Amino acid sequence: MDSGFFFTTGIENSYPTLSTGRRIDQMDKCGHYARWEEDFGLLSSIGVNALRFGPAYYLTHPAPNRFDWSSADAPMHKLRELGVTVIADLCHFGVPDWLGGFQDPAFPIHFASYAREFAMRYPWVRHFTPVNEIFICASFSALRGWWNECLSSDRAFVTAMRNLCMANELAVEAILSVRPDAVIVQGESAEHFIPMGKSSQRMADHWNGIKHLSLDLTLGHQLDAGMAAFLNDNGVTSNDLSFFREKRALGQRWLGLDYYSTCEHRIAANGRQTVNHRGVGFRSLARAYYDRYHIPLFHCETNSVSEHAVRWLERQWGDVASLMSSGVPVRGFTWYSLTDQIDWQHALRHEYNDLHPVGLYDLDRRIRPVGEAYRRLIDDHQHLVAGTAPPRRMEIVA
Repeated sequence: MDSGFFFTTGIENSYPTLSTGRRIDQMDKCGHYARWEEDFGLLSSIGVNALRFGPAYYLTHPAPNRFDWSSADAPMHKLRELGVTVIADLCHFGVPDWLGGFQDPAFPIHFASYAREFAMRYPWVRHFTPVNEIFICASFSALRGWWNECLSSDRAFVTAMRNLCMANELAVEAILSVRPDAVIVQGESAEHFIPMGKSSQRMADHWNGIKHLSLDLTLGHQLDAGMAAFLNDNGVTSNDLSFFREKRALGQRWLGLDYYSTCEHRIAANGRQTVNHRGVGFRSLARAYYDRYHIPLFHCETNSVSEHAVRWLERQWGDVASLMSSGVPVRGFTWYSLTDQIDWQHALRHEYNDLHPVGLYDLDRRIRPVGEAYRRLIDDHQHLVAGTAPPRRMEIVA
């Protein structure tokens, strides 16, 4: 059953391939495939009422027009039995081996057929993230050269961006054909690029335009200055842009924003980027995204390493509470993920098998202090889940 507000976590399910050809599947690395029933049993102990989760796309779509749900059926049915709202994550940083990465022009068509089959097989699922973090996926795969096709050029980046956005929107159409009341939770990293000086303003403007591309294209929003030419120069056609100007699922979109301490960047005139550790914070950045797109927000991801996690949780919740108090519609809050991760501190560029201690639980499924703090936070805000007035003035943790 859907709620007034989602307190959410997620199963980290990235599965990109590296330049070596090796696929890094976080559900395997973190033990979820072996312990999924135990993992789902932890959800009620902390009180979350929704879960960002999806089967590995590369496993469930093994060939064109062929689908294998053997790894997905039991977990999906268990979540339904538990009454947990699933926000179905259909493509998380990787594609099946038979596709040519995100450069493959066939990807959008095949992915749309997959999305339709998923919606038909699990008709109780209403909330979908068709393609997760399009900007990050296109950047890491085709601009930074880290994942999947491992390319590093504007043209490769634009090709990946076009294909990912096209796949997302064709999937939206396919899902709506099965579930007309579907809610599309478009998860994207909340990025911000700050010029180091006057000489780098133009470069910062360019990157801020690029960061908006995935949402501008999928939401039918006007592009920033220079972005249409940038897309055209790198292979996006006028017909493509006409397709993206159409608005789909009107009134059924949430803007899912992921925010980490590394989301804000200082940028030099030569394009070099460094993390801006004195950033504006989630509240200001989320407000800017809301003012641009005017659709409900969903705090989709955040975390911090164990020794800083509780304070980071308090800070993030304080920002979300402040947004809600100012009238911004926020549909949920997420600590991501349920368990610790492996190698995410290296952006999955290398397979070091290093622990990244950011979960509500460690990999032995022992609750961390942030898990206890999240449980208390959820207990204190059940009026949001119920969709009722608060018993007292909402407390904002600074």
